[in-house]
Order: sequence, then C-alpha cells, then structure tokens
Amino acid sequence: MNDSRQIIWGLVLGLIVMGTWIIPLNETATEHVDAGLKRALMSFATARALNAVISVAQGTEIAATPAGVGMQFSVGQVLDPVNDIVEQFSQMMLAASIAFGIEKLLISIGAHWMVSVVITTIAGLCAFYIFRQRSLPALLTKILAILIMMRFAMPLAIIGSDKIFHEFMAKDYASSQKSIEAVSGQIPAVNSLPPPATEDKGVWDKLKGWSAQNLDVRPQLTALKEAAEKAVESTIKLMVIFLLQTLVLPLLLVWILWVVTKGTLVPPPHILPKVIRQR
Repeated sequence: MNDSRQIIWGLVLGLIVMGTWIIPLNETATEHVDAGLKRALMSFATARALNAVISVAQGTEIAATPAGVGMQFSVGQVLDPVNDIVEQFSQMMLAASIAFGIEKLLISIGAHWMVSVVITTIAGLCAFYIFRQRSLPALLTKILAILIMMRFAMPLAIIGSDKIFHEFMAKDYASSQKSIEAVSGQIPAVNSLPPPATEDKGVWDKLKGWSAQNLDVRPQLTALKEAAEKAVESTIKLMVIFLLQTLVLPLLLVWILWVVTKGTLVPPPHILPKVIRQR
C-alpha cells in the first residue's frame, strides 16, 4: 500500500474513533425522537377524542315533521366514513409512539461506552494491519462496519428523517392536525341542536317550526359533512407522514449508510492492501 492510501485509511479510522467518542449525535437525535414522540402522542390523543365524539354521535338523529311528513337527518351517517379511518389512525399513532420509543432505546444502546471501546480497539487493529503493509482480514473489517452501524446509523437516520420532516412535511402535519381538531369541535355543536317539539300543533305552526329548524340544521349538517371529508383527507396525510418518518425514511437512510460503510471499509479484494514481499 502506498503512502497516500495509508494516510487516507488512517484519516478515516481516526475520524471514526473521534466521532465515536466526541461528536454529540446522541443528544441531537434524542431531541428529535422526543419531538416526534410528542407529535405522535398528540395525534393519538386527538384521534381518541374524535373517536369518542363520533361514537356518541353515531345514534344521534335530528328530526323534523312538516305537516306530518317525517324527515330525519342522522349525524352518525355523516360521520360513518370518518369513524373507521380514525380507529385505524389511532392504532397507527400508538404504533408510531412505540417506534419512537424503540429508536430512543437503540440510540442509548449504540451510545454505550463499551461499544465505543470495541470500535476503538477494532480500528486500532485495522490501523496496525494497514501501516504494517498487511492485508486487512475481511472478518475484521466486517465487524468494524457492523459496530459503526450500531453506533452511528440510528442517530444519523433519525436526524436525517427529522430534517426531511421539517423541510417537506411539517406544514402538512400542522394543517392536518388542525383539521382533525376542528371536526372534533364541530360535532358537539351539531349534537346540541334542540330536537323538534313533539306536542300537537296546527299545520301552520308545524310548517313554521319545520322551516325555522330546516334553516338552522341543514347548513350545519352540510358544513359537518364537508369537515368530515376534510378530516378523512387529513387523517390519511397524517398516516402517510408518520409512516414515512418512523419506518420508510429511517430504513432507507440506514440502508444507504450501510452501503456507504460497507463500500468504504470492506472494499473489493483486488484493492485491499497486499503483503509486500521483497525477499
């Protein structure tokens, strides 16, 4: 191995060891995990509250009887499309909260001082082989690559996914969360509408009473239906956002880091340093 390649390998190994002990990735990654967990728990609480309100409204009916002709408006029917998806959403938010907890645990495991000691030891052995002009054992470089992934992959993946979230998904998250909260506030307003009077009245009084109620009820039901449709759309957006942040993006970033690490530390055999024989 020529001097320039020795220097490059020495710098790479030195940076790995320094990063293992010095770079404060853990604190930054933990902060991002805590922020993500807080968002997931907030969305979970909102979903459970909306689900409870919908359950109460399922049997609610607003009736009007103009001239003896019965007409009914079911709040539950308007909210049926939302109910199932909110149930699935609340389950997904619980799973996302668990995923953030697992990520935090993996960060703590990778940041343990014993992992840093082992990485430092393995890196020192690699440096010994390199500067003694000997071939690097494949098993040694593979072990080093695995330990580096254990130490750095999860913090870097979390920091990267959080950066992508704030850059591309934060606005959609905020607007979707507000939309779901708005629906939770609209349902009790419709539920609190007074039912029509049941006592016997003349035809003219019934027509006047039905007309007044119709003017009050139908616009609110229409607004509630529109809000429910928006809630479905917002819930799907939130599900996509949390799926990306807790599963797709971390796995993708971990895979990219593994490819880079393996390609750097475990190069093809034909470019590995060979034993120089001068005898």
